[in-house]
Amino acid sequence: MPLDLTKFKALTFDVYGTLIDWEPSIISMFQSVADQYNIDRSRDELLAEFDRARARLQQLRPALLYPDVLRRAYDEFCDRYDVAVNHAERELFANAVMLWPAFPDAKEALAYLQSHVEIGLLSNIDNNSLSFSTRKLNLVADVVVTAESVAAYKPDHHHFHAAFDRFAERGIARDQILHVTQSLRADVIPANDLGMHCAWIKRPGRSLGSRAEDAKGAVPDISFDTLEELAALHRAQLSRL
Repeated sequence: MPLDLTKFKALTFDVYGTLIDWEPSIISMFQSVADQYNIDRSRDELLAEFDRARARLQQLRPALLYPDVLRRAYDEFCDRYDVAVNHAERELFANAVMLWPAFPDAKEALAYLQSHVEIGLLSNIDNNSLSFSTRKLNLVADVVVTAESVAAYKPDHHHFHAAFDRFAERGIARDQILHVTQSLRADVIPANDLGMHCAWIKRPGRSLGSRAEDAKGAVPDISFDTLEELAALHRAQLSRL
């Protein structure tokens, strides 16, 4: 039997990779630099280099704001290949969040789900950058936790504990929350550690945080290719009540 989605009073979401499609823009940025300087790397290799830099930078304390993570990831790429930093290009990448589109199914699925449950966002982003994305999603979340607000990046547990506290104030307990994410490393693993139910949105063709090396120990309760599929199952289960 699949997980009963109707038993949850709140869904929390990772944003980037789950609701916002960021990978193509990130790859295009590094591909542009690679093309200018004849750096021979595949799209997967370029994305992996960004991911390694990002993961390392997000462990720094005090925590960097996300635009600074992007700036430093760009700097590291240039340094690795002995390329002069182009400051205009660097700033474009630092502010690229505003250009990242929503997945085609995200807005409609969120609207349906929010008509039945409360919605939380748990994101490795800064507050200002997130505002561009929530407008694209036409979403006013009930609870928002960002890396800026807790001064830490997932898979650090601070995000989750902050969400538990805020939902508790709204009368919703931890076991009444389902966490929804594409990232196995940053979200499913800490959700497992904290005894939280979670749904994995695979997003075929996307891989940040969900490669084989990221998946060790990650056990989602239920998996879907898209958010639309999760919403459809909730609708079907609700119709049988």
